[in-house]
Amino acid sequence: MTLSLNLAARIERWPIAGGFTISRGAKTEAVVIVAQVSRQNVTGRGECVPYGRYGETPEGTLAAILDLGAAFERGIDRQALQTRMRPGAARNALDCALWDLEAKVANKRIWDLLGQTTPRPLITAYTISLGTPESMAEATAKAAHRPLLKIKLGGDGDEARIAAVRKAAPDAELIVDANEAWIEADLERHLAACAEAGVTMIEQPLPAGHDQALGRIKRPVSVCADESVHDRGSLEGLRERYDAINIKLDKTGGLTEALAMAGAAQALGFDIMVGCMVATSLAMAPAMMIAQGARVVDLDGPLLLTKDRDNGLRYDGSTVYPPDASLWG
Repeated sequence: MTLSLNLAARIERWPIAGGFTISRGAKTEAVVIVAQVSRQNVTGRGECVPYGRYGETPEGTLAAILDLGAAFERGIDRQALQTRMRPGAARNALDCALWDLEAKVANKRIWDLLGQTTPRPLITAYTISLGTPESMAEATAKAAHRPLLKIKLGGDGDEARIAAVRKAAPDAELIVDANEAWIEADLERHLAACAEAGVTMIEQPLPAGHDQALGRIKRPVSVCADESVHDRGSLEGLRERYDAINIKLDKTGGLTEALAMAGAAQALGFDIMVGCMVATSLAMAPAMMIAQGARVVDLDGPLLLTKDRDNGLRYDGSTVYPPDASLWG
């Protein structure tokens, strides 16, 4: 017999330490949605971040979640959820809440449910926001002790930014994220600047849908798709343009599709990067399951907040540890 589930959700706002700037704009707080799915006295939680780049708003995402209240009362499961909702932030919160509930009902950790070994601590990237070369160099110098830095770029002036950051952190591994801000005319020049600075990966240099030039040139640095890839259905045709894909649960619509997507991408020869939006540890915890097989881990969202939620992930410098059961899974 299918058991009824109770659904609740709310919008939360978490201040960002010092603000966060990318090529599309700046923000001072992380606006997240927390979904709660309960069966009797057991509750599973999931967190998502609505992303305006894909037409999502906090209010619209909250409404999309709550609209499924009747379906949850009828006992909808994760498999049915995949067909009921499109990939995106709303499905992510619900999918992860159902995983959390399943683990708690079974009294097992999430990795046991998945048939995985106990996850190990991982090195996460730490993000340097977009700014002037001077301000980015100053921020980088404060984080130069971290082994992996992710540098936000914005188009004009990026060569100076890259050089300034490398000078400020001569020993750190650098990855950069242009967030679709480059244009085809400057592509090879920017790639060359990254190669000269020893950058090991570039995220989404050209706009999604206008990235064909990446398949026509020699890429001196590994290039990772972010906005160009969402779920398994968007992998086709990317191989000639990209070397890696960035899996974010807010794009895939949850852990269920992210797991399937990781397997499909690796079978096609892509390296895996696991990324995040700026959010609390509740959003990072499910991504730790994908991160175990990733080439690059970028789960620094809580490090960018003024405070994290209770029982959050443990960060020791840039090392992030698997979630405690009191947080998720």
